[in-house]
Amino acid sequence: MKLWLIAVLLGLAGAGVHGYGLLKPAEFGAALRRFPRSMAWGYILMPLATIWFLYNLKTDDIADFDAFKPVLFIGFAVVGFGACAFVRDFLAVRGLSVLALLFAKLVLDAARVVDTPWRLVLVVWAYLCVILGVWFTISPWRMRDLIMVATANERRVRITSAVRCTLSLFLIILGLTVFRESGALAGTP
Repeated sequence: MKLWLIAVLLGLAGAGVHGYGLLKPAEFGAALRRFPRSMAWGYILMPLATIWFLYNLKTDDIADFDAFKPVLFIGFAVVGFGACAFVRDFLAVRGLSVLALLFAKLVLDAARVVDTPWRLVLVVWAYLCVILGVWFTISPWRMRDLIMVATANERRVRITSAVRCTLSLFLIILGLTVFRESGALAGTP
């Protein structure tokens, strides 16, 4: 996937989600507070993350692991899907954390071929996702605590949603202008 497309899709998703937070801060805040312990979101995000990870494992061409790939594939499938059955506490947070790690890999792979310093916007964002993904996987209650602080009142929800909407629009603009032009110059339209 090209970096410009990732930036545009990420910006559109962020603008949609946080636009809702601007329009209906009370409902958005309540939904965010329910997320960390949501079994429904956990049963969606964790299998999705597991399938994406297994796809990466299957398509990766690291020769050092070729002999172990079948065992790794089965082991990670058991861990990923087993988490849905045996690690239900904060399953949604853990699933989102693994997805953040996988998405960071996607962004970093795509950013390698783009020749502009503006790519660092997404590269820094990807490394922040890695740090938070690892942190929230180890201690998922921290996401709950951060959500509680960010949604303490409607004013905070509106402010954080406005900031995130602005960043989302910035990503869309970068994707449609700078990243698309840099990709075309590098021969990867």
